[in-house]
This record gives sequence, C-alpha cells and structure tokens, in this order.
Amino acid sequence: MTEDDTNVPESLLPYDDWTQDALRQVVVSALRHAAANGLPGGHHFYIAFKTAYPGVVIPERLRAQYPDEMTIVLQHQYHSLGVDAPGEMLTVGLSFGGVPSILTIPTAAIISFSDPEVRFGLHFEVPVPEPIKVGEMPAPEGDDVPSRASDIPAEVVSLDAFRKRQKD
Repeated sequence: MTEDDTNVPESLLPYDDWTQDALRQVVVSALRHAAANGLPGGHHFYIAFKTAYPGVVIPERLRAQYPDEMTIVLQHQYHSLGVDAPGEMLTVGLSFGGVPSILTIPTAAIISFSDPEVRFGLHFEVPVPEPIKVGEMPAPEGDDVPSRASDIPAEVVSLDAFRKRQKD
C-alpha cells in the first residue's frame, strides 16, 4: 500500500450504495427473464436472503428452521415466479418437504445470487433493521390522540349478510 492509498478522502457520495442498487437490478433482470421465458439450458439460480428482513413472507415452519437466512434454488420445480414493477419484491412458489408454499422476498433482503451454470455470482450487504420494542416507541402526540376510549369513533358492522339463511 502506498502513502497515496491511505490519504483517499471518504466520499460524500454514496457510491457503495449505488453499486449495490445497480447490481440488484442485474438480479431483477435475471428473475424477470426467467419468469417470462423460463431458464434456458442448464441455468439455475441460488438465491440466499435474510429471513428476518421486513417484508419477507415465508411459512412459519421455514422461519423457525431458518431464523437468520435461507437459500432457495430455482431450477426445475418452481412456479409463479414474478417480480413487481418497481423491482422491489420477488414472489415464487416452491415445495418444501412436499408442502407447496409461496414465498415473498424483498429484493433488498437478498444477500447472494448465483447461477452456477456460468459461474456467475453476486453478494450484497444487507443490514436487517432491529425491531422497535413497543415500550421504546414514542407516545403519539397532537390532536389525533384520543383522551378517552369513548372518543374513538366506532364502526358498527351488521353480521346478517354473513349468516347462512335457513330454509323455511
């Protein structure tokens, strides 16, 4: 390392974040291509993600089995693959132990993506926000805070429409 390497100023522009965002778009493009056209030849994807990331929707038994991160493989037996319009959410249907499941994964939760067929892989930094404990949440303020429970407007819903009608 030369002296010049140690004197590089810290950037005031978030180049690392921009690079991560750009590389995530490569993942989004690959997933969209697979959703529209299937996976050609021997291509297949390994996708690792943070299971505790906000917005991840997986069955509770999988969350219990993989409390931190999980890797899925998209190769032969997947369905309903899709990425939303802004490229922020991935959905895919897979079976785990013979039980079909739909997974919803924010693309920001993906920690790695690879296609072993062509030795392509990407790794991402994924900070998982710490959940806010209810006791640490700030108390509501302003005019919208009800002073008594009776100040909260109630909405009455009739259940008659939902009851089965008996034949006379």
